[in-house]
Amino acid sequence: MRPLRVVIVEDEAATARNLARLLTAINDKIAIATTLPSVAESVTWFSDQANSYDLIFMDIRLADGISFDIFKQVAITKPVIFVTAYNDYALPAFKNNGIDYILKPFDEQEIARALQKHNDFFASNRDEAPAWAVEALLQQISHLTRSYKKSFLIHFREKLIPVEALKIAWFYTTNEIVYAHTSDARQYIMEFTMEQLELQLDPRQFFRANRQFIINRDAITEVDFYFNGRFSIKVKPEPAERILISKARVPEFKSWMNR
Repeated sequence: MRPLRVVIVEDEAATARNLARLLTAINDKIAIATTLPSVAESVTWFSDQANSYDLIFMDIRLADGISFDIFKQVAITKPVIFVTAYNDYALPAFKNNGIDYILKPFDEQEIARALQKHNDFFASNRDEAPAWAVEALLQQISHLTRSYKKSFLIHFREKLIPVEALKIAWFYTTNEIVYAHTSDARQYIMEFTMEQLELQLDPRQFFRANRQFIINRDAITEVDFYFNGRFSIKVKPEPAERILISKARVPEFKSWMNR
C-alpha cells in the first residue's frame, strides 16, 4: 500500500514537529512530504508538486499572511484539515477543501479522529467530501466555542498572586524568559512560552506583534509608519525596545485593529 503523503503548513517549528510526530505515531504508513512555514513557500511548492501529496494539515495564520491566500494563487484539489487557534475562519476553511477543523492545542486523539474522517470520506478515491459530510461539519463548527485566560496565577516573591489578563499591557521574551508587563508598570516572569500564551489569550484582545512581543489592544496609544513598510507600535507603559510589525503582517494588524 502506498503511504499517505501529508504536507504540513505551519509556521511554528515546534508545532510542526509535534504534529509530524503524532501523525507518524498514529499511522506508520504516513509519510511527511514536506513542511511549509509560509504562504509564499506554500504557493511555490504546491505549484510544482501538484501530484506529490494526498492530504494537507494547514494552520490558518502564518508568518506572512492567512493561508487562504494560498488557494487564491494556486489550484489545490487535495483535502485539507485545518489546525488553528482560532474558530473565526471555519466557513472559509470549508470553502477551501476543508474536511475538518481542529482547534489548538490539539492532542493525539483529535488528530487520529481527523485522519479517520479523511479515510471515511476518501475510501473510494473521491476527490471531494460528500455534501452531507460538509454540511454536518459546518454544523459542528457552528457550535465550537473557545474559552481564553481571564487571569494568571503568577509566582511572585514567594507568593502566588492572581493577575487579570486584561491588565497585562504586553508580554515580552528575551533569553528564553517570558515577562508580563502590566498597565500599572509591574513586571512578572511567566511560566509559559510565547506560543503557549498566544493560544491562551483572546485573539480579539491580544496580538502577536513579532517573535518578542504580544500586545494588548488597550495598551496601544499610537501607530507610526516605520522604515520598509513596517509599523512602529507605541504602548503604555512603554517598553525599552521598539515594537515593530513587519510589512507582511501589517494587513493582519490593521484588520485586527479595525474589528
